[in-house]
Amino acid sequence: MEHMKRIDRVLKYRGSIVDFYDDVMESPTGHIAHWDYIAHRMGAAAVLPVTDDGKILMVRQHRNALERETLEIPAGARDALKERPIDCAARELEEETGYRAGRMELLITVATTVAFCNEVIEIYLATDLTKTDRHLDEDEFVEIESYTIEELKSMVFAQKIQDSKTVAAIMAYYGKYVAEQRSDEAVKG
Repeated sequence: MEHMKRIDRVLKYRGSIVDFYDDVMESPTGHIAHWDYIAHRMGAAAVLPVTDDGKILMVRQHRNALERETLEIPAGARDALKERPIDCAARELEEETGYRAGRMELLITVATTVAFCNEVIEIYLATDLTKTDRHLDEDEFVEIESYTIEELKSMVFAQKIQDSKTVAAIMAYYGKYVAEQRSDEAVKG
């Protein structure tokens, strides 16, 4: 299979987190096309926090791009390229929810918008939570809510949760931990 070849990348705008480019692409037949490309400079991480009673902590916040509030898992951009994604996820968990995790493990990695952006988010499962204090940024207004996995799954299918990292985290958690556990219990019972 012949592939597209980038012959130029022209910076159009430098933002605080992302840069916008015009990629000049050449097809295998020689046709020249212009593709939008967004480079996420820092990368990001997210966390699915599960309390001891099995509830999942979610954050509700206004998202400018959608002009409405969304229900999401805690997430944010890395502070620096050297910050490990797991450390970013732990920091965001405490900043947004006021909880610290005793245990964190990689749940899933999501390439959020492969058609025009290089953003990749590592999503971690956080358990053994301990209450601390929230440390919201000046421009962050976040409400904390908790739900069962069944409630969240229903919200995904009802399209009440549409954020890709959140949908991926909920479904990965359900498939890896909930459905697998139910399957094991059915075999034993």
